[in-house]
Amino acid sequence: MISCIAIDDEPLALQLIHQYCEKIPFLQLEKVFTNPDEAKNYLQQHSVDLLFLDIQMPDINGVQFYKSLAVKPLVIFTTAFKDFAVEGFNVDAIDYLLKPFEYNRFLKSVYKIKEYMEFLSSQELQMNSLYVKVNYEMMKINLKDIELVEALDDYIKIHIKPNPVLTLMTLKSMQEKLPVKEFARVHRSYIVPLSKVEKFSKNKLIVAGKEVPIGSSYADIYDKLLTLSKQQ
Repeated sequence: MISCIAIDDEPLALQLIHQYCEKIPFLQLEKVFTNPDEAKNYLQQHSVDLLFLDIQMPDINGVQFYKSLAVKPLVIFTTAFKDFAVEGFNVDAIDYLLKPFEYNRFLKSVYKIKEYMEFLSSQELQMNSLYVKVNYEMMKINLKDIELVEALDDYIKIHIKPNPVLTLMTLKSMQEKLPVKEFARVHRSYIVPLSKVEKFSKNKLIVAGKEVPIGSSYADIYDKLLTLSKQQ
């Protein structure tokens, strides 16, 4: 089941989305909002898979709203203005519905979401380990064993028990190998597994007993951790 909410300043547009969602058995419309602030408060307390999000709203642009979210669900933008299409896809929208849209077009968008989520699920099932080069050999590391990833000049240190591992790699390259739902970069020198964060504040966190600073460029991790903690 794909859970979703819809945000639009036009009640009639929300009514249409509600009617369409009722026809699709794998789609669960949790709530609809005409007020983006209320929607944002809801998302801080609840996890959903998908947003139907209007772009042109009175108080905030839908793309700006989406960028402001600490945890970003998949998104399908809806709008009456085709000129916003490029802006929407620049934030990795799955699709863009131009109002007024028919049910068949809506259904096509939803199936894109379904296929994408199935793909991600299959990738996550396969992605439980990775190989890194250590002393001219390739070493397998289970993702669940990683406590912290730390940058050291041209190397990174992967903290695992009983001993950490050094490999010649940039932190950026390592970040690209790790699943984004499970790991987050919190500083120019650190990547942490979200499940092992024990305590956190706006400027530091404790992960696997180690204190890690939060860099100013990664301040949104605090909101992300706060949202995740409320969902547990």
